[in-house]
Amino acid sequence: MKFVLNHDLVEEIAPAADTTLLRYLRETKRLCGTKEGCASGDCGACTVLLGELENGRIHYRTVNACITPIAAANRRHLVTIEALASSGKLHPAQQEMLDNHGSQCGFCTPGFVMSLAGLHQQLLADEEAQADRAQVCEAISGNLCRCTGYRPIVDAGLKMVQAPNEAHRLDAQAQIEQLASITDTDAPADYLQPQSRKELQQGLALHPDARLIAGGTDLLLEVTQQCQPIPKIIDLSGVKELHRIEECDGVIHLGAALTYRELETFFAGRSSSISALLERIGSRQIRNRGTLGGNIANASPIADLPPLLLALDASITLADNRGAERQLPLAEFYRGYKDTALEIGEYLAEISFPARAVNDFHRAYKVSKRREDDISAVMAAIRLRTRASEYGDVFTEVRIAFGGMAATPVRVTTAESKLLGCTRQDESALHAALAAVAETLKPIGDVRASADYRLQIAQNLLRSAWHALNSERSKNHASEALHA
Repeated sequence: MKFVLNHDLVEEIAPAADTTLLRYLRETKRLCGTKEGCASGDCGACTVLLGELENGRIHYRTVNACITPIAAANRRHLVTIEALASSGKLHPAQQEMLDNHGSQCGFCTPGFVMSLAGLHQQLLADEEAQADRAQVCEAISGNLCRCTGYRPIVDAGLKMVQAPNEAHRLDAQAQIEQLASITDTDAPADYLQPQSRKELQQGLALHPDARLIAGGTDLLLEVTQQCQPIPKIIDLSGVKELHRIEECDGVIHLGAALTYRELETFFAGRSSSISALLERIGSRQIRNRGTLGGNIANASPIADLPPLLLALDASITLADNRGAERQLPLAEFYRGYKDTALEIGEYLAEISFPARAVNDFHRAYKVSKRREDDISAVMAAIRLRTRASEYGDVFTEVRIAFGGMAATPVRVTTAESKLLGCTRQDESALHAALAAVAETLKPIGDVRASADYRLQIAQNLLRSAWHALNSERSKNHASEALHA
């Protein structure tokens, strides 16, 4: 495999498939500015930049080196803290951190600097972009500091974005030419990187024992947290067909290898509720790597997207190593805790759902101990469709789904039936639905939340969605009356 490491073109022969970027940088290259804090993608101390050549420019994204395989750097530009200073001058992110006293012990500082440098590069790449405090905070949302406090770090970021410095552009012509010169290179022998579904099928047929990876934000924890080797990996992230994102004949089709970052772009103008949920999934580093398919196929009962997709009536497409496909409702994919309908030789290829479902009133709520970069205690997704009648707006379609309440993501059809056919102002129907939630769900208690807390929160989230719908419709009716 070949890639550009800071300023140098590097070739590595057959590193182990499960070698992480962090381990490679620190142990092989002795670039120890990249720190290991949590080894799980939570603290951001290991943040580096990965750049990919597209249309003559290099586009960068921040990633957690501790849970990113070294093979992900193949044909890319890998930038570490050691390369930021240019011609003896500190990068603006470094200089402002220094000037604003943004570092004390310094352990987390390289990660913060790299996250800010990623934002700086983004501003240089988009001349019309204007960064504000919210964007600075979002850029460092995946970085933890335990001694300084975030105020001086945010100040440093705000000073940095006031005047992005072209002299510190990371995609210099030399790096562009180096990447362009990489025309034929193979990934490590035990780390397959198919570029099409045909190549993926061939890889699955030859290596049925290989583990599938797209972002690896969860799979690599087996290596870093459990010290379990993964001898053979098939990487789906380069399969072009799995990045499909299209609305066709009233159906939205999403490829399983789409990253959260790509989903954010797609839903930005379509649904504020879904966009808000996507912003709560992990950190920017995680969303740059994590994928839709991984969030589903991992089969975690607290995954954020499955309840939303259940509420949208999503179906999934499973494909095998011969090219055969089968479709099934997402609700039938989960069989039990960490148990799915995937058979040996199969992979999750696509997720689809009616486009009109996105246009319905819907809410996605995530409850967690920490707003940024945390996993759910309770996840709720509620979709409500009404039609006008002589009695008022009547519910014609109701979807209520939860995560964190059972061994699998679950729809509460008993509660849905209590609202169906009732008017949106009928509080007795709401109370019946809330009672059905309490009767149907039997959550467990753990370190994140007690069973009683989870159940009360689930009911309160349904109540919140019901009130939000009525508030929204009342405002619409008032506006219509005003303009009549």
